[in-house]
Amino acid sequence: MFLLGERLERENRTVKAMIEIYCKKNHRSNIELCKECKEIYDYASYRITRCPHKDKKPACTKCEIHCFSRKMKDEIKKVMRFSGPRMLIYHPILSLFHYIDKLKEGSIKKKANSLEIP
Repeated sequence: MFLLGERLERENRTVKAMIEIYCKKNHRSNIELCKECKEIYDYASYRITRCPHKDKKPACTKCEIHCFSRKMKDEIKKVMRFSGPRMLIYHPILSLFHYIDKLKEGSIKKKANSLEIP
């Protein structure tokens, strides 16, 4: 893997932590991710590393580019719905940064909307 910016590295760590929580609690996987969860992580990680916004990447929900396939988007949503609340317990710092990233003003979507001509 090549070097990513700080924001993308953190995003990758957050996604991995969420998938690990999900896998451990739902698939009883103690040592490493099961095959299904490893596939989700590999896909998400690949997409994060290829993000065209680089370190200025907004939270995915605020981005105008939807780079996940429908199937994988549904899978990662399921993981995030389950793991999101648990992240506060297991990874409070990553949770805080993720929350701050979601709240940041000037997201790509907002910038695109501000350029619209009335």
